[in-house]
Amino acid sequence: MKQTSEITRATANTQQYRKDTPCIEMEDVTVRFDGKTVLEKFSLLVARGEKVVLTGPSGRGKSTVLRSILGFVVPESGTIRILGQPLSPGAIWRLRTMIGYVPQEPDLGSGSVRHWLERPFSYRANKELKKNLAKLPEMFHQFLLPLDLLEKDVETLSGGEKQRVAIVSALLLQRPILLLDEPTSALDEASRRKLTELLCSSSDLTVLIVSHEPELLRAADREVRLS
Repeated sequence: MKQTSEITRATANTQQYRKDTPCIEMEDVTVRFDGKTVLEKFSLLVARGEKVVLTGPSGRGKSTVLRSILGFVVPESGTIRILGQPLSPGAIWRLRTMIGYVPQEPDLGSGSVRHWLERPFSYRANKELKKNLAKLPEMFHQFLLPLDLLEKDVETLSGGEKQRVAIVSALLLQRPILLLDEPTSALDEASRRKLTELLCSSSDLTVLIVSHEPELLRAADREVRLS
């Protein structure tokens, strides 16, 4: 793997944890919705810096895995740990600061792209990372986005542009863990290739991706299939 760029380096957020501590651990996780079992005794371990792709038929719980890691879905049973820390009501907000999440269809709200990208840095937890906004021209170039897109209203963006802008935001915030749900679904071939290259060249970044994209599957360290 190539050396990671400065903008995706996430060591600052993980210095307090042992290097051999897995970033994500799910043990015997069961999730049911309205009596229907979506995940049953599902276990997963993702090591630091590992790139893992979740695949499988629709409705088998791939997106539920991501939402469970974020605490948006509460399992009926089982254990989830983030960087060795149990995901609990008391720890959930702190652990979420370790995770960047981009859903398949990001909701960017309203206003300009620039304003949307700057907004997270107004929060106390992110203020010392505000200098990363200087990397916007570089990041837009890497993701094949024109710089004048910054002044456009987010509501005018295409699906592929929204996906790429949301991923740029997650990388600017330097989260050590990145969860991506079908991140290439609205991208053209050149953009898919750029995204794959960037993610797989970031050795310190741990990535869990829901995808069936062949290029991502070839570049990932491991595929986990839900069947």
